[in-house]
Amino acid sequence: MTHTSRRTLLTAGASTIGLTLAGCLTDGAGERTPDEPIPATTATMYKGPNCRCCDSYGEHLDASLETDLETVVADDLTAVKDDRGIDADLRSCHTVELDGYLVEGHVPAATVATLLEDEPEIAGIALPGMPSGSPGMGGEKRGTWQVYELRSGDEPAVYAEL
Repeated sequence: MTHTSRRTLLTAGASTIGLTLAGCLTDGAGERTPDEPIPATTATMYKGPNCRCCDSYGEHLDASLETDLETVVADDLTAVKDDRGIDADLRSCHTVELDGYLVEGHVPAATVATLLEDEPEIAGIALPGMPSGSPGMGGEKRGTWQVYELRSGDEPAVYAEL
């Protein structure tokens, strides 16, 4: 039979209370809950006429936005991307304009939220192609996704690795 001293019990109890209070007193800055809406005021998605993965991505993003996502079916999606200066190597099947930023491709809503919170001096972000397991796409996620910064005239830099 082991005996626990009164001092050990008091120390353990005080430590537990201290850790609990420390957790309650943090301001939670930078922490996003999945239920917290993305505070965008405008959101427009440009997509082709028959793309179901675009529709699925639109549902994913719209469910996370504070505003409604407007969908525009573009007859010439290449022209939409050209007009916005999106490099051909960074393109996907749809483009979203969101409070002055561009979001190209199947970028997870949490990464879009970070973009709007951080307000970097870039045109937007892109997840090139249509990666398996990304929002709106079926399948399993394989490997690390690289989300790139959209900057006019510059080589794309990595914004985030997911």
